[in-house]
Amino acid sequence: MTTNRLPVKDAVSAGGVVWRRSAAGAIEVVLCGRTEEKLWGLPKGTPDDGEAIEETALREVREETGLEVALGEPIGSIEYWFTAAGVRYHKQVHHWLMSPTGGDVSQHDHEFDAVDWFPLAEARKKLSYVNERRILDMAVALLEGGEA
Repeated sequence: MTTNRLPVKDAVSAGGVVWRRSAAGAIEVVLCGRTEEKLWGLPKGTPDDGEAIEETALREVREETGLEVALGEPIGSIEYWFTAAGVRYHKQVHHWLMSPTGGDVSQHDHEFDAVDWFPLAEARKKLSYVNERRILDMAVALLEGGEA
């Protein structure tokens, strides 16, 4: 019996949970959306050659959201598998807390149709992936633990 196993490659990405407090003191976070797929997610992306993972997180969040951000505490990472072009990928995505220092969500790149601020409860409902909801919950736990 012959099995045609796909080659396996590791992949890595980095991004974050960009947060702020509203005028009323509530936590809001930034989500990136694609209209056609009805997808909402956290900003993240792939490292450029020679780039440290923290640099990737900052650059990708800046590109995808239009915001300049400061890197905060590491939140954690998520892992998942996917297949593309005949290769099975094992991907790990690292996330950090991030706070805005400038820019504007209207300046986001072409990768997403919409980028906006959402109150926590709404953001949690909008997120398309369970593992990103878990990252958001971990971010909130860090913020409530005194980081805010």
